[in-house]
Amino acid sequence: MTVQMYVGLKERQGSWGPAGPEPGSPEGEPRSSGEGEGVAFGAAARALGLRPRELELAVQLGEVHTVGTGARPRVAHAELARLTTAEGFPEALAARLRVVGTADGADLLGISPGRLTRLARGGFFAPVRFYVNRYRVVVWIYLAADLTELAARRPELLSGRTPPGLSAALAAGEDRRAESWRRRRIEQLLARTEEPWARAAVLASALAPDDLAVVVGDPHERSQLRELRPALIRVRPDSGPVREVIDRTVTADDPREIRRYGAALTEALRDVRASLPAPCPEAEEPPQRGGRHRSPDRPRGLWRRLTGRR
Repeated sequence: MTVQMYVGLKERQGSWGPAGPEPGSPEGEPRSSGEGEGVAFGAAARALGLRPRELELAVQLGEVHTVGTGARPRVAHAELARLTTAEGFPEALAARLRVVGTADGADLLGISPGRLTRLARGGFFAPVRFYVNRYRVVVWIYLAADLTELAARRPELLSGRTPPGLSAALAAGEDRRAESWRRRRIEQLLARTEEPWARAAVLASALAPDDLAVVVGDPHERSQLRELRPALIRVRPDSGPVREVIDRTVTADDPREIRRYGAALTEALRDVRASLPAPCPEAEEPPQRGGRHRSPDRPRGLWRRLTGRR
């Protein structure tokens, strides 16, 4: 089930750059596509004629499937064979992974950078990456295939007057780039996550702590979600102000978006509670001498059950 089904988003998705998961990081792990040892991430990138970050993107987009669920997923030999023998390889794969910034994207469509930005702010396509530049401004990166697909599907958007509805939304300050990036990233993670608590944690990853507390009143359940939720991007050891910009970008801030993720999380938790309720730490471990209990912020029972760890 995608986040569209959870959240009821009707708009078409459409989006990624220097901010993203490390090769082989948990954020880059898709659902297993088979068994076996496979090929290490770096070697697989070389075999496909890709840079490691291009392979990251290919994994996120579902173009390349990995095997295993550990910290270092691998690419199966059969998957490499499928890709390298596909028609048009390697040019066709590289074309599907091509990313562009605003200027190059505008050149690709033959429009002005300002017009492309207006379309992106209106949510006609979603960024696929972002990074924060030295001026602490978010720079959005787009999938070239998304732009060409939009041009083929909605050519009227590339010339003439801006649609009235979009003009009014932009005049009111609307900018849906961060929201559409979050939606795309969460859908990518949901597509390769099967365990019910982990799926709920994916939805929780878009909510700020205060918003999560409103949706999930049980502190033990919040602890489970915090323990299992993935990072939407890899955060480098940047300065505090840069980290603040990144945190704002990955966190839902519009009340409508918060309500949608809250509703999606509520539905997911309703399903998961029936099959695998969050354990109460006090019920799992008796109080220690002196009446001290294990902190509810450090749950371990569910994680042991999910991973088989002792």
